[in-house]
Amino acid sequence: MADILLVDDEKPVRSILTLLLQKAGYRVEEAASGKAAVEKLKMQFFDLVITDLKMKSMDGLELLRMAKGINSLTEVVVMTAYGTVESGVEAMKLGAYDYIQKPFDNDEFLILVAKALERKELYTKVEQLQDELEEKYRLENIVGKSNEMMEIFSLVFRVAPTDSTILISGESGTGKELIAKAIHLNSRRKNRSFVTINCGALPENIQESELFGHVRGAFTGAIRDKRGLFQEANGGTLFLDEVGETALSTQVKILRFLQDGEIRRVGENELINVDVRLLAATNQDLEKAMEEGRFREDLYYRLNVIPIPIPPLRKRRDDIPLLVNHFLEKYTALAKKKIASVSPDAMKVLSGYDWRGNVRELENAIERAVILTNRNVIMPEDLPSSIRATQRRIQDPEEDMGDKTLEELEKLHILKTLEKQAWNQKKASEVLGISTTTLWRKLKAYGIELKRKD
Repeated sequence: MADILLVDDEKPVRSILTLLLQKAGYRVEEAASGKAAVEKLKMQFFDLVITDLKMKSMDGLELLRMAKGINSLTEVVVMTAYGTVESGVEAMKLGAYDYIQKPFDNDEFLILVAKALERKELYTKVEQLQDELEEKYRLENIVGKSNEMMEIFSLVFRVAPTDSTILISGESGTGKELIAKAIHLNSRRKNRSFVTINCGALPENIQESELFGHVRGAFTGAIRDKRGLFQEANGGTLFLDEVGETALSTQVKILRFLQDGEIRRVGENELINVDVRLLAATNQDLEKAMEEGRFREDLYYRLNVIPIPIPPLRKRRDDIPLLVNHFLEKYTALAKKKIASVSPDAMKVLSGYDWRGNVRELENAIERAVILTNRNVIMPEDLPSSIRATQRRIQDPEEDMGDKTLEELEKLHILKTLEKQAWNQKKASEVLGISTTTLWRKLKAYGIELKRKD
């Protein structure tokens, strides 16, 4: 049962609306002023505040600000007089769920109240799930506060309770398996098996046997019956990492399972029903693989029911300091060292590096720094030389040019000029003393992207 705070300085209005809300099954508290309402909000949590706009001392907009400041999960509906639409819109900009003009129909009012409470419940659930996921998986390196990762977390929360097949894509080291584990452990199958297999690590001639099992005598070396991973995962989740590496013959059998929920062991005609949720991941372009005949189109669309693309670390640089501090805490504890922090200069180097190996490469860099440093603060010189060298080239592309060809020097000069001119090609061509057409040709010849880099 929801708790509602009704705020209006006219007692007859409060009495009528309180009776209406109580008949609808809500618990209702009344307040005759904005100040009285604030005191009640400080003492008790209310799911919804319904307030009149025009009140003495503190109006509805000020009460709205105060209510949201006390608890952002409290929804607010503002009642306005006829002809004050602008104030209602202003209230929504400040965080109100909606506004309703007096006089209003009772049914219209109750529908609005129900919708406001419905949104409050949704927001509460999402916040709880986000807190649970952050706490549960912080030690498993699912760390991120960027908009990109928040969108992924939100998607995980929505798909985890279902049995839908999911395709997780992303470069190596982005944490695809961790996302798969998050989905499993927030699903109804969380107390059953989570079985994972890297398809790229299996030779084609044993893929079917590993996944579906075999019977004795099915092939040379098959000296006893063997359960496959689909049977091992029965009732739980099977995660096929690098699914793009599966042989076409194996893909046919995976497709059969997705269509009918049945598998057949190698060397056996009998079909076996299994209850398995399938999650898959790839760092390949499966659409390109389909065009090249390496991946079945029908299987792709069966796997890609809900796609979850994981962005590379260089596309979410806001997460780098958070990850750095997380790994620093992890590895100082393991190494039993007292390292207080990463210096600002070292953090600048880490944040500017492209991390082609993504989160895995960053973790390795921090582990190495923790083990090798003798200081209580990580400095730039504690980082791998390859990372520091990249930073030096970014800072001054004219350094270390002695061994470069004329073409390489020209390319570096063009890049430096473009950077200084904020990638404005017209200004850069003027500084370089060439036409914009000539600059365009050189950019194309040197493979320089015709846009500002991240």
